[in-house]
Amino acid sequence: MTERYDVVVIGGGIVGLATALRLRERRPAARIAVVEKEAELATHQSGHNSGVLHAGLYYQPGSLKARLCREGKAAVEAFADAHGIPFDRCGKLVVAVDDSELPRLATLRERALANGVPGLEEVGPERIREIEPHAAGIRGLFSPGTAIIDFRRVALAMADDLRAAGVDIRTGFEVRRLDLRADEVTVASPAGELRAGFVVACAGLHADRVASKAGDRGGPRIVPFRGDYYTLSADARPLVRGLIYPVPDPRFPFLGVHFTKRIDGEVWAGPNAVLAFAREGYRRRDISPRDLLGTVIDRGFLRLAGRYIRTGVAEMWRDWWKPAFVTELQRYVPEIRSEHLRFGPSGVRAQALTSDGALVDDFDLGGSGRVLHVRNAPSPAATSSLAIGSMLADEVLDRVDAA
Repeated sequence: MTERYDVVVIGGGIVGLATALRLRERRPAARIAVVEKEAELATHQSGHNSGVLHAGLYYQPGSLKARLCREGKAAVEAFADAHGIPFDRCGKLVVAVDDSELPRLATLRERALANGVPGLEEVGPERIREIEPHAAGIRGLFSPGTAIIDFRRVALAMADDLRAAGVDIRTGFEVRRLDLRADEVTVASPAGELRAGFVVACAGLHADRVASKAGDRGGPRIVPFRGDYYTLSADARPLVRGLIYPVPDPRFPFLGVHFTKRIDGEVWAGPNAVLAFAREGYRRRDISPRDLLGTVIDRGFLRLAGRYIRTGVAEMWRDWWKPAFVTELQRYVPEIRSEHLRFGPSGVRAQALTSDGALVDDFDLGGSGRVLHVRNAPSPAATSSLAIGSMLADEVLDRVDAA
């Protein structure tokens, strides 16, 4: 017989698991299931990220990102403390390396203050050298509360709690069809079918496809961007104490290359941001004809590509030509040399794109009837996961009570 649940969460990444956790906390007696298409949990964006617990420097004041990042960081740190998961408030230093970047740094400072970033410090060259002795910069912002953590470890701890609380977690369950009726939703997979009173779709790289299965085809489209990192050799790791970032340029959609200390002691340098030829394409040679064709014929993507063609070409050049990547890194840590860098991990970011070619900047959470969708949840989604989960849980339970 097809099993019946009060709520089925689609997606076993950190956002889906956090949503299920908040649902269980609010309704201990509810029947809840989490379904994940992979054989393991948290294997995509939740397991392929830089591991930074963001403090909220960058986000538009009043946006979901700004609010949920602040709330989510505190919640993740509390969860980590309760579960013995290490994290390190190593701090983030955003550095301006020439005068042209100073107006943007000032704007960033205003935004960070509006977002209530704790302990924010504007620093000059001497203080920059105290924080990061090998970093270049004429002016900077230091966020001492920015931290690092292993988000996949957090996600797996959430899964352990869910199982202990009686939540059904099913891996190898790829959703192929959603059949909506007045009183329930059938969630269909080659592995079987489940019936649900309500569905929360946290499908990450496949968010738009899952939304279309529910008949919601009017939202943004997911475009995958791959980011490649280099890792610093053991003898070069002392060149970086924490997190060293460039001043973001609002004309461009990504932050630019930076240095990231990892909770395991490694230091990553990168990433770039290039179009991924597969939604789960972590290697340069990974190509999905379906994914690639769907992207390049999309009107929104064509408009985006036309707008950022020079930036895109520069990113691809740095991706394939290591000396160009090294030159960019040396703007921030001049002592870095090519021999210090080993080609390392990569991640694929699910970025929502509107039909007019605009990248969706904020989190996009919503839906109608019996299905809620997380349509856009790029960084800082992992930091914000428990706050996003609270918001989604409140919304779905309001609908449950009203049904």
